[in-house]
Amino acid sequence: MATSISEVLSYELVNFSGSVIVVSDLLLVLGFVILGWLMAKLGGRFIANRLLARNVRPDLVHLIRRIFTIVVLVLILLSVLQWLSIPLTAFAFLSGAVAIGVGFGAQNIINNFISGWILMWERPIRIGDFLEVSGDKGTVESINTRSTRIRRVDGVHLLIPNSRLLENTVTNWTLVDRNIRTSVQVGVIYGTDPRLVERLIGEAVEQHKDILNTPPPIIVFDDFGDNALKFEVFFWINASVERDLRAIRSDIRYVLCELFDKNNVVFAFPQRDVHVDGHIKIHREPS
Repeated sequence: MATSISEVLSYELVNFSGSVIVVSDLLLVLGFVILGWLMAKLGGRFIANRLLARNVRPDLVHLIRRIFTIVVLVLILLSVLQWLSIPLTAFAFLSGAVAIGVGFGAQNIINNFISGWILMWERPIRIGDFLEVSGDKGTVESINTRSTRIRRVDGVHLLIPNSRLLENTVTNWTLVDRNIRTSVQVGVIYGTDPRLVERLIGEAVEQHKDILNTPPPIIVFDDFGDNALKFEVFFWINASVERDLRAIRSDIRYVLCELFDKNNVVFAFPQRDVHVDGHIKIHREPS
């Protein structure tokens, strides 16, 4: 039994330029690669957790973790080649053939791969940023080798090729900071005191906890409309709050309804004055 196992382990698989590779060597290499891969994963996770505990940005942590993993894998590959006494020149022809095949058949994959590294290195788009891409809005959850995962505001996940984020126009709402401006419009009937409307709008905005005081909200008497005095209030929020812009604007409108009702302010609605002429002329034909 022991002799059979020994014969299997010493069975010659490859003889390359005097370098003999047997089954036992292959098993040792396989165990070494698995161990190295686990060390790369666990080491990367340990480094990421330590950096996140020090409040390092998630996109930078992701880049450092990716670099650490690649460095460990390269060291594992070089160690295996040296262990098996295989020179790097043995892969010269093979690497050339692979490069030609990749150039013709995997241009998009390579393009997305390089684009992913550019995104992680230059960081025009970072994990946690709020993007608008071709009308879709969402938060960046991860930047991977081939694509970037974005969670849309309705909860749907989008996988966008990295090259598309570099080659097309992308609106990054949180590139410099996380402050976003939005507005609410309202119209009241003619005859309403505009200063009263201004004060009530200011109260509605001040009551909302997610609206920033700096920059301060701005209330504008926008226009004399056909049927209304038009007002618009501009205010800023921090994008890190877990609320949608539409939900915040909705809250402001609810409060405005309550305040206007208490102060007898009437919302404008389309109106038309119809004048009926009371003089009716009857024309009779001569008999």
